[in-house]
Amino acid sequence: MSSRATALRALLEQDPKNSFARYGLALDYANNGDLETAVAEFRNVLANDPNYCAAYYHGGQTLEKLGRPADAATLYRDGIEATKRTGDAHTRSEIEAALSLLG
Repeated sequence: MSSRATALRALLEQDPKNSFARYGLALDYANNGDLETAVAEFRNVLANDPNYCAAYYHGGQTLEKLGRPADAATLYRDGIEATKRTGDAHTRSEIEAALSLLG
């Protein structure tokens, strides 16, 4: 486990619903090749904060790396709905582009 992951886990022990820390932990897992754990952490972020739009994009990207395009597409579609709720046009455009590449 990286020192970053250790620090993020310490933050999560204090506040298990800290979306920023959990999202950072998910990214750390993804960057270190632990893709299944990363997906689980992205889903934890979204369970606690369904408007954390970047988690839909990076969760979908991770699912694609795992060879699960249908799951990625579902997450992307959910993310588009979240970006509509929050007005996050930038993330919406990224998610729409990723979804269009899936065909």
